[in-house]
Amino acid sequence: MKNSGGERYDMAVVGAGIVGLAHAWRAAQRGLRVLVLDRRPYGSGASIRNFGMIWPVGQTQAGLWSTAMKSRGLWLELAQKAGIPIHTCGSLHLAFRDDEWAVLEEFQAKQGAQYGTELISADDVHQKTPAAKPEGLIGALWSNTEMRVNPRVAVAAIPSFLIDQFDVKFEFSTTVIRVGDGEVEAADGRRWLADHTIICSGADFANLFPQTHEEAGLYNCKLQMLRTAPLGDFKIGPHLAGGLTLRHYEAFRSCDSLAALNERVSRETPELDQYGIHVMASQTDEGEVVLGDSHQYGDEIEPFDLAEIEGLMLRELHKIIRLPDWTVQQRWHGYYAKSAKKSIVFEQPKPGVTIVNGVGGAGMTLSMGVGEEVISRLIGEQAIGANAGEAVHVG
Repeated sequence: MKNSGGERYDMAVVGAGIVGLAHAWRAAQRGLRVLVLDRRPYGSGASIRNFGMIWPVGQTQAGLWSTAMKSRGLWLELAQKAGIPIHTCGSLHLAFRDDEWAVLEEFQAKQGAQYGTELISADDVHQKTPAAKPEGLIGALWSNTEMRVNPRVAVAAIPSFLIDQFDVKFEFSTTVIRVGDGEVEAADGRRWLADHTIICSGADFANLFPQTHEEAGLYNCKLQMLRTAPLGDFKIGPHLAGGLTLRHYEAFRSCDSLAALNERVSRETPELDQYGIHVMASQTDEGEVVLGDSHQYGDEIEPFDLAEIEGLMLRELHKIIRLPDWTVQQRWHGYYAKSAKKSIVFEQPKPGVTIVNGVGGAGMTLSMGVGEEVISRLIGEQAIGANAGEAVHVG
């Protein structure tokens, strides 16, 4: 290890998005001295540009559902300790077409017992939310595992909690240019010593170990989203999703009936496939409703937001929900990284360095569980402390 004269930490985390913060918390909870670095003045990437949905129902039982449920429990713990508002609101997948209802029926028959979901009638839907459009509503799949946080509030509150409770050191506005050999080096020449470094760089994956990230099949996804003005006393209650969402989440891909839904949507509305549009809604504590979203991948991404995408999202949302005021108060886009090869990317490009990336659009859902699993594995294999620098197999 080089002697840079910098401060020594048990662990450095590059990236102060929700995935990086989760790793920092789980490491600090175990008594490790932790440093977090981010090139921005505050966490402002995909982690604050989302619905705030913690969404276990979208994960498969054979895949990351157990991680999502572990994450759910950790979110509840963190929210209580850090004073972050969190709501166990549940979710509704609304069905307005027979092929959508067929997918929900098949899902419930095959997997409902494992997920704890139930099919409910249109009348029961209206007992849970005033926002479901009554015309043509057949029913919905109800799940009670989903939760809601305001991502902008959470990502701002977690660093303060980590500083106050665990003396975690944060270095914002710091661009890391080199990691390895027990060191972290910033573009301004500052250096820190770290027994282990975890890189959670999200969409900025080209900056550190770009070849490793490329070999892991990472690429970026751009989304567009909207937020209404506050709706006063009008509360939508659960997270709301439509039939288009059944095409997006892996949990429903085991349903044979999904093929008919896919064919019908592609035939009737090919423009939705062009922009990867499926529609969902969630509400903040202030009463604003977050609406979205779209998906453009890799070379399809351009820096300009398209009014056409916004129009298509609103068109589809008007088909499934009703709001007293559709005035759009904010518009934004975000980027997140996905992998063409793995559900989550875990790589070790050098001894003492671990890359965690590619959680895609499930960062809020999976982050805490992934952080717990990675830190537990690293400590269990003694990659931190007395045996720092030894190779670690993660994932």
